[in-house]
Amino acid sequence: MGAVVAGRDSAPPGFLRLAGHPLRWRLLSELACSDRQVRELCGRLGQAQSLVSYHLGRLRAGGLVSARRSSADGRDAYYSLDLARCSELLAAAGAALHPALIPVPSWRAPLAPSAVLPVRVLFLCTGNGARSQMAEALLEQATGGRVHVFSAGSHPKRVHVNAVRAMSERGIDISGRRAKHLDEFAGQRFDYVITLCDRVREICPEFPGRHELVHWSIADPGRVEGTAGETYPVFETVAAGLSVRIGFFLHRIRGVPSGQEAT
Repeated sequence: MGAVVAGRDSAPPGFLRLAGHPLRWRLLSELACSDRQVRELCGRLGQAQSLVSYHLGRLRAGGLVSARRSSADGRDAYYSLDLARCSELLAAAGAALHPALIPVPSWRAPLAPSAVLPVRVLFLCTGNGARSQMAEALLEQATGGRVHVFSAGSHPKRVHVNAVRAMSERGIDISGRRAKHLDEFAGQRFDYVITLCDRVREICPEFPGRHELVHWSIADPGRVEGTAGETYPVFETVAAGLSVRIGFFLHRIRGVPSGQEAT
């Protein structure tokens, strides 16, 4: 009698069964590019809302996707893909097949500046006092200034003290930066325009040239009530989330020449 091969009769990992469905894979692919509402996903996939909602529910139950009520319209929700969780589950799936298939999580380490071509990125939110300022600073740090990064807001106000503190904890000084109105960038060309606020996404102006519009639905930490000390953990959570998103975003902009449309 031959030797028994370990794991020969085991079922495929749950991640593969969940993500392997054709429609769910298409949903994951869409959300890997940008946070989106159900109606957007229905239009892009050409599927009925009931079917899209069902499969989004399966992805949420599996911990791959999360939903957040829109700050622009509470009747809508934005769906986001947890890329870090996907990375972990893909690694586990590979290891389940063979130890040599465990991937190296390259997204955790910043790319060398020479690995990123000079592209122009604009982050937008409402006040340009927290989210977009932190995103700008984090991307600058991760690329050593190789990427030309800017930020602005629809109703600019001063940079929040807790945004300054959160960046200081990461070795970045933004204390001297000012909030800017998005009109300051009218007529300029960008490779990526990333909205971090649901309200700003609704009124995002047109920019010339070919560029990619991306949305990251992130609640405004500046709207949380309390003292600076009491609300700081909220800013720290936002900064940590932005760090993860930017870590993945770096691998999208690698090798994209300025002025060309990203894929």
